[in-house]
Amino acid sequence: MFFSAVCSCLGIEKLDKKAISAQNPSQLARKIVLSALKNKNPRVRTSAIEVISAGKRIEFIGHIVKAMQDPVVNVRFAAALTSGDLNYLPAKEDIKKLLQDPDKNVAIAAAYAMVKLGQGEYFQQIQAAASDQNPTVAANAAMLLGQLGDKQALPTLYGIKDNHNLPDVATFNATEAIAKLGDQKIYSKIWTMLISAFADDRYMGIIAMAQLKTPQAANAIMTMLEDDILEVRLTAAEKLGLFGNKSGEDIVLEHLANIGSLETEKSSREPQDVIATLAIGTIGTEKLISYLPKQLNNESVLVRLAAAKSVFILEKQYR
Repeated sequence: MFFSAVCSCLGIEKLDKKAISAQNPSQLARKIVLSALKNKNPRVRTSAIEVISAGKRIEFIGHIVKAMQDPVVNVRFAAALTSGDLNYLPAKEDIKKLLQDPDKNVAIAAAYAMVKLGQGEYFQQIQAAASDQNPTVAANAAMLLGQLGDKQALPTLYGIKDNHNLPDVATFNATEAIAKLGDQKIYSKIWTMLISAFADDRYMGIIAMAQLKTPQAANAIMTMLEDDILEVRLTAAEKLGLFGNKSGEDIVLEHLANIGSLETEKSSREPQDVIATLAIGTIGTEKLISYLPKQLNNESVLVRLAAAKSVFILEKQYR
C-alpha cells in the first residue's frame, strides 16, 4: 500500500517494481543513508546512524560496526547505541571493545548496547555515570536510562532533574527519560515547559510530553498547534502523529507547499524543513506522502535523511 501510494504521487499508474526501480522511494532512501554514512560532516554521519536505528534497518549493520571505529565521539556513540537497538548479537565483541573507549560517553553507550543484548550487569555502569562530574556524560546517561525502560532508574533521574548545578540539557534529558518510563508525576513539570515564554522550552516540552503517550499528553500537545513560532507548531504536529492524531496535517502541508517560495535563508529554514519532513512519516496521510519524492531529492542532506526516515517509518506501518 505504501509503495503504491508513493508511486501514484510520482505519476506512475501501474505497480511494476522492476520497471520503476529508479523511482522506488525505498531504494532512494537507502542510497541517501549510505551516502550520508560516508559524508565528511560527522553531524551527517551521526544523523544517518540515527535514521538506521529509528527504522530498525538491520541491513546496515556492517556500516554500524564500521562506524564504531569513527574518529568522532558522537558518531561512535550513535553507532554503539544503534548496535544495541538492532539487537545484533554478532556485534557483541566489537561493542565490548568500546567499553574501554577513552571517552566515557562512548563507553556508556557500549554498556547500553550490552544491556540491550542481554547483559544486564552493565546497567549499573550507566546509572553510575548519571552522577559523573562531566555534565555531558550525566546528560547522556540520563537519556540512556530512559531508553532502557527500567523504572528502577527513576530516583537517579529525579536526582538529575532537580540538580540545578547541571546544564539544561542534562535536566531536560532526565525529564524526558522520566516521561519515557511512564511516570505521570512528571506531567506538571513538562506542562510548565509548554507554557514558558521561551520558544526553546516549549519545543523541548513537546518532545518530552510526547514520551508520556497518554490522551492527556496528546491534549497538551494539541494546544501548541496555535503557537506563534513555526518550529513549535511543526513539532507539535509531528509528535501528535505518534498518537495517531492528524490534527497538525494542515500546518505541515502549508509549510511543505511553500518551501520553494520562502524568502528566508536556506540555513535558517532547514530545521523547519526537517521537522515537516519527519511529520510526513509520523502523520502519514496521502497528501503528506505526496511530498516525499520532492523531499527525498531536497538539496539539504539533513532534509533528505529526514525523508528517508519517513520512508522507513511508513514501510514499517504498511508491512
